[in-house]
Amino acid sequence: MFKRFIRAVKSLFGGMVSSIEDPKLILEQNIRELNDQIPQMNENIATVKANALMLRKEVERYERSIQEITAKIKAAINADRDDLAQGYALQLEKSRENLEQSKQQLRYADQAYEKAIKVKQAFMREKDRKIKEAREALRASERAEWQAKVADALESFEMGGLDQTHQEMVNRLNERTAMNEARMEIALESVDTHSMEIEANAEKLRAQELVNQFKQEMGKTSEEPAKEKSIELEDSPAKSKEDSQKTIGKDRTKS
Repeated sequence: MFKRFIRAVKSLFGGMVSSIEDPKLILEQNIRELNDQIPQMNENIATVKANALMLRKEVERYERSIQEITAKIKAAINADRDDLAQGYALQLEKSRENLEQSKQQLRYADQAYEKAIKVKQAFMREKDRKIKEAREALRASERAEWQAKVADALESFEMGGLDQTHQEMVNRLNERTAMNEARMEIALESVDTHSMEIEANAEKLRAQELVNQFKQEMGKTSEEPAKEKSIELEDSPAKSKEDSQKTIGKDRTKS
């Protein structure tokens, strides 16, 4: 019963955690945590490297001590001081033991440093792979969100949405344009264009008469009658019709 109760509690809280988890935020947090592990790893490697350097210096110190003690032993033997040589011999033996221990510790320290470097390289490769994978997933998520927005926009064009409103406004504008064009055509039809043309011709004749008066005053009247006749023939078709009817009537009376 207790196990079942624990399993039920785990399932309850597990469901709550899953519901509030955001994969995008969790991936970003994972990237930050992977990058934060690098300084701690560098610090550990530096500690291992420092231990190796201390052991190497210790080995060098023991080697110098052994050389000095050896020189002292030889000097004591040369001076027939065996008692001093015996004391230095014990020191030499102790220094050699310490040197051997230090060398052994140095080998372990160098191996630990090389192993730490390899672990760091493996971690960096794995970190780069995971970060690259996470960033690709984040970019894919952003593209999916943008595509979802586009899909929502396209769905909003359905009937009852932008599509219907758009078509309705286009139809209204087309109706308004057609109505204005029809009003313009009706207005043009209601205007007497024939009388406007007659008035324009009359103004031309009046202007020509004024020019002819100026030419008569200036003594230039040789070409005026022909021009006046051509203008009268062009601008008064009604008068030419009346003259033709009169000539036809005269011919009939003569016949």
